[in-house]
Amino acid sequence: MSVFSGWRAAFRMARRDAMRAKGRSALVVAMIALPVLGVSAADVTYRSALPDRAEKLTARMGAADAVYSDPGMGGGPVEQMPDGATWGGQALTGVESSGPVDVPSAFPKGSRHLTKRSVPAVVTTRHGIARTEIVEFRTADPLARGQIELVDGAFPDGKDELVATEPFMDSSGLRIGSRVTVRGPGTTYTLTGTVELPDDLDKKALYADPGAVIAPWKTASDRDDTVLPPQPGGTEWLVKAAGGAGVGWPDVLEANEKGVLVLSREVVLDPPPNSDIPMAARMSGSSGSSVGTSAAVVTVVALTVLEIVLLAGPAFAVGARRSRRQLGLLGTCGGDRSHIRAVVLAGGAVLGGVGAVLGVVAGLALTVLFRPLIEGWTGNRFGELSVPPGELLAIAALGLVTGVLAALAPAVVAGRQSVLESLTGRRGTRRSSRVLPSLGAAAIACGVAIAVHGGVNGDTPMVAGGSVLAELGVLACIPVLVGLLGRLGRRLPLAPRMALRDASRNRGRTAPAVAAVMAAVAGTVAIATYTSSTMAEQEYDYTPSLTQGTAALVADGPEQVTQLPLARAAAERHLSLSGGRADYGRVWAGSDCSVYYEEENGCGTLELVKPTGKGHTCPLSGAGAKALARKLSATEHKNLMSSPPCVDEFMLMTTFGTDSSKIVVGDAKLLTTYVKLDDPAAAEALAAGTPVLLNSAYAKNGEVTLKAVHTYNDRDTENRVPHPGAARSTTDRLKVHVAPDAYADTPGIRLIVPQRTAERLGLHTQDYGSVYPLAHRPTEAEDQATASAIELAGGGAYLMSGNRLGNGTDIVLLILALFAGLVTLGAAAITTGLAKADAEADLTTLGAVGAPPSVRRTLSGFQCLVVALTGVLLGTAAGLVPAVALRLIDLRDAMESMREQPMDSAYTPIVLPWETIGLLALVVPVLAGLLAAAFSGSQTMQARRAG
Repeated sequence: MSVFSGWRAAFRMARRDAMRAKGRSALVVAMIALPVLGVSAADVTYRSALPDRAEKLTARMGAADAVYSDPGMGGGPVEQMPDGATWGGQALTGVESSGPVDVPSAFPKGSRHLTKRSVPAVVTTRHGIARTEIVEFRTADPLARGQIELVDGAFPDGKDELVATEPFMDSSGLRIGSRVTVRGPGTTYTLTGTVELPDDLDKKALYADPGAVIAPWKTASDRDDTVLPPQPGGTEWLVKAAGGAGVGWPDVLEANEKGVLVLSREVVLDPPPNSDIPMAARMSGSSGSSVGTSAAVVTVVALTVLEIVLLAGPAFAVGARRSRRQLGLLGTCGGDRSHIRAVVLAGGAVLGGVGAVLGVVAGLALTVLFRPLIEGWTGNRFGELSVPPGELLAIAALGLVTGVLAALAPAVVAGRQSVLESLTGRRGTRRSSRVLPSLGAAAIACGVAIAVHGGVNGDTPMVAGGSVLAELGVLACIPVLVGLLGRLGRRLPLAPRMALRDASRNRGRTAPAVAAVMAAVAGTVAIATYTSSTMAEQEYDYTPSLTQGTAALVADGPEQVTQLPLARAAAERHLSLSGGRADYGRVWAGSDCSVYYEEENGCGTLELVKPTGKGHTCPLSGAGAKALARKLSATEHKNLMSSPPCVDEFMLMTTFGTDSSKIVVGDAKLLTTYVKLDDPAAAEALAAGTPVLLNSAYAKNGEVTLKAVHTYNDRDTENRVPHPGAARSTTDRLKVHVAPDAYADTPGIRLIVPQRTAERLGLHTQDYGSVYPLAHRPTEAEDQATASAIELAGGGAYLMSGNRLGNGTDIVLLILALFAGLVTLGAAAITTGLAKADAEADLTTLGAVGAPPSVRRTLSGFQCLVVALTGVLLGTAAGLVPAVALRLIDLRDAMESMREQPMDSAYTPIVLPWETIGLLALVVPVLAGLLAAAFSGSQTMQARRAG
C-alpha cells in the first residue's frame, strides 16, 4: 500500500466514522467552528470598522479635494507636513485667526468651495431647552457627501430650516416637522430631516445653510443690547478643484505662503518626497514598534488553539476508544501502528476542516447580520465590508491544524494499544506519573515568585511570564487534582458519588475540560480584579462637586438673586425631590458689592484663618513633606490625606457659588439636606446663633478666626491686602460648634454661619441659591424641562446636579463574566456528553440492576457540575496572580509619585470582583448541572450482550 493510498483509506474510514457518530462529530465540529467563527468575525469587523486613509479623508472633507483653514498665526507664511500636521505635530483645527487671512485667495483658480462654521447655542426641545452645536454648512451640496448623510426627510433649503442628527432627535424628543427656536435672537426654524456623520454617529448637532443662524443672530445683538452676540468656532473651506485636477503639493505650498493650512486628499494619498517638504527637516519622529501588538496577537492565537485542543482532544480520545474494535481489525488485516494513527489523525483533519469552513462562513454571515448593531457600538459606519481572503484562509487553516493537533495525543495512544486490547475492549490500567505534578507544583511556586518580584520591581514582562508559568503549573497538576475528587464522595448519595468517581477514573477527558474552564476563568478573573481595583482607586481620588443625591440651584450673579424665587418654583415643578429645599447665602465684609468684581476700598472677602501647629497644618504641604512621604505606606498616606488638616489641601474645588473660603449663610436645613449631618446639637447651635464648622482643623479651643481681605478679584491670591472698609476686618475667638471629622470633605462648605450672627458681626449677606435632596438623578428630559422652566421664569439661575464616574466598568465586567460563563457551560456540556457516550455500558448496567431512570439525569447533572465548579475554582485562584502582581506595579508607581509630589494619592487597593466571582463560582456551575440534567435522556436502550 502506497503512502497516498494509505492516507486515502484513512480519510475514508475517518469520514465514515464521523457520519456514524453524528453526535460526537457535531460536538467536535462545534468546538472547532466556534473559535474560528469568533476570530473570522472579529477580523472582518476590525478590517471593515477601521477606516483606511481614503475613508478617513472622505469623512473629513466629503467629496471635496481639500480642506483649507486659517491656523490663526496672523497671516504670515506657515509650514506643514503632507498630512496637514504643523508645529508640534498638531493636526488642523480650524481655529480662528488673530489677524486677517484671505483664505479664499489661496484656492486654485476655477475651483468651487463650501464653508463650514459652527456656533454653540441654546435651543428649545420637546422637554424644554438644551445646549447644542449649530453648524452652518450646505449639507445638500454633493461636495458634502461622505461627510454627512441624509437618514430621513430632506436637507434644509432656505433660511428657516434645519436638520438634526439622530442622537439630538432622540434626546430632545423632536421629530421631522418640529419647530425649534434658538434662544437669544429668538429665531425659529423647522426641522426638515435627520442626518448622520458616518465617522461620529453619537454627535448631537443641528445643521443649517450658511447665513441662516449666525447672521440673524448678529443682527439681533446689534439691535438689542440684551442679546449676546454669537461666539462662532473656526471656519473651514471644502474646496473642489476645477476639471478634477485635485489639489497638489505645489498648491499646498502656495497656500502656506499666504498663511493658510491645507489638508489635501491627493497629497495625503501620494505624499511628496521629504526633499520637497520644508518642514520635514525639523520634524523628528519614529515609527512605533509593533512588537507589543505582534506579541498580543500571538498570545491570543496560542490561547485559542489551546482552548480548542483542550476541549476537542477528549472527544477524539473517546472516539478512538469507541472505534477501538475497528482499529483492532485494521491491525489484524496487516495495518501497523502508523496506519492506526493515520486513521485517528484523519478524523481530526476531516472534522477540523468541516469546522473551519463552517466557522468562517458563519463568521461572515454574522458580521453582515449584526453590522448595524456593531456600527452603533463603534460609533462609526463601515466603509465597504472588507473580506481579506488571505487572512480568512489562514484562520481556516488554523482551525484545520488545530483539529489535527487535538487528535494527535489520542492517535499516539491508539497506536500504542495492542490488537488484543483493541478487540477485547480492555483499556488496561496505567499508573499516574508523579513527575508531571511535581514539576507543576514547582512551576506554580516559581511562577508566583517571579510574578510578585516583577510587580515589586515594576517589570511587566516578568509579571506576564510568571503568571503564565504559574498557570501552566496548575494545568500540570489538574490530573492529580481530578484524581483526588473520587475520595471526596465517600459519604455522598449515589449520583454525586458516581460523578466524582467517574471524573477521577476518566482523567483523560475530565482534566482537559477542567483546564479549558480554568484558562477562560483565569483571564476573566484577572481582568475583573484589576478593573475593580483601579475603579476603587478612581472612586477614592474622585472629587464630587456636590454631596450624593443633591442638586443645587445657583444664581448667575449678585444682580440676578432677585429672580431666585421664580427660579426655585420653576425647578421644583420638574425635579423629583425626596424632601424640602435648604436655602443658603454668600457673606462678605464691607459695602454692598459683587464678590467677583470689587471696587478698590469697596468690599472684603472673608477667609477662615487656619491655626498653625500639630492638628492644624497638613504635614504633606510644608517643609519636610517629601522626607515624610518616603516613610509612609500607601495606607498611612491615605489616612493622613483624609484627615481634616490635609483634606482641604487635597480637595480645592469650590462649588455652587461659594468662594474659596467656603463660608455660607444657612440654617439647620442645610445640615440635614446637603451636609447629611443628623446632629441635634449642631442644629441647636445654629438656632442659638453659633456657627457650625465642618473642618476641625480651622478651630482652636472651639473657636475660629475670621479675616476680611480686599482684592480686585477674589481668585487673585498674590495681591490681597487687609480690607480697610467700615466693617470689622478681623473677628478673633468666634465660638463655633465643630462637626465630626467625617464631614470635613463636604464639597463647597467649610463653615455655616447663621444669619443673625453675620449681622451681629457687621458682615453683609445675600441670598444666593438652594440645595435639594433628589429622589433620583435627573434624566436628560428632566434637565431640559428644568432649564426651560427657569428660563421662562426669568432666568438668572442655573441647576447643578453633580458629576459622577461612569459605569462602563460594570458593563465590561458583565461581558467578561458572560464570556467565561459561556466557555464554562460549553466545556462542561462537552465533558458531560463525552462521559455519557463513554459510559453507556455503565449506564446500561445501572438500568439492568434496577436503578430508576432519574439516576441517569442526576448523574449527568452532577458530572457537569463537577467539571464546571472545579475549573472555576482553579481559574479564580490562577487569575488572582497576574492581577495582584500588576497592582503591585501600580503601587510602586504611586509610591514614587507620592515621594516626588507628597500630595499625590498613593492609595492602590486590591478589590476582588465578588459579583463576577459569585456568578462564575455559583450560578454558572449550578446552571450547567441543571441544563445537563434537563437535556439528558432518562431512558436507556437495552443492549445485546457482545460476542
